[in-house]
Amino acid sequence: MKKNQLEIACFNYESAIIAQEAGADRIELCDNMKLGGTTPNPILAVRVREKLSIKMHVIIRPRGGNFVYTDDEFVEMKQDIKQFKKLGVDGFVFGILKENGNVNKRRNKELVNMAHPLPCTFHRAFDVVKDVKKSLKDVIECGFASILTSGQGINVEEGIFDLEKIQKWAKDKIEIMPGGGLRSSNIKLLQDKLEPTFYHSSAITDNSETANPEEIKELRNFL
Repeated sequence: MKKNQLEIACFNYESAIIAQEAGADRIELCDNMKLGGTTPNPILAVRVREKLSIKMHVIIRPRGGNFVYTDDEFVEMKQDIKQFKKLGVDGFVFGILKENGNVNKRRNKELVNMAHPLPCTFHRAFDVVKDVKKSLKDVIECGFASILTSGQGINVEEGIFDLEKIQKWAKDKIEIMPGGGLRSSNIKLLQDKLEPTFYHSSAITDNSETANPEEIKELRNFL
């Protein structure tokens, strides 16, 4: 039977260590919290990989802002996937859209194929797609293993009913991972509505960019 699991978004080395020690199942390594997460420095990834026994996924996002990328930015994303694969990461997190708000199937599929056999998560670019049902189908067809989403809300609480709908539409074809303002104070609301899944949180509870070990333990207690 499937069980709930916890992924922690980590914006520095300290958070990655804290996440593992506090009982997270996986981390998503990122840079630039204020930009919503961008591709981390490879040197940081090497340091974290050496210390972690839990799984480590890496975000591939060349900049903040929208999710429509230039040709040069797309080349950069491909190079980053090649480089991080050599460093022994366990998966990738990215998402590319077209200017019309649809999923860019050709480019996403190319990156998923490059990442193979490592699993890929389509990140919160999903929260700004124009047509959720069509985009869900497109993301599945690209070969992603999961979608990180707040249900198109500002946070998971606001998007809770859409998260429930998206998870039902997805059935067993792809994992829907709630994320965006997820904390121990609201995870129970989601659990009451959703089937068991991966939950995603930065577990940051102050003005720093470092995860709070007590918050991770609280999240774990609910799982």
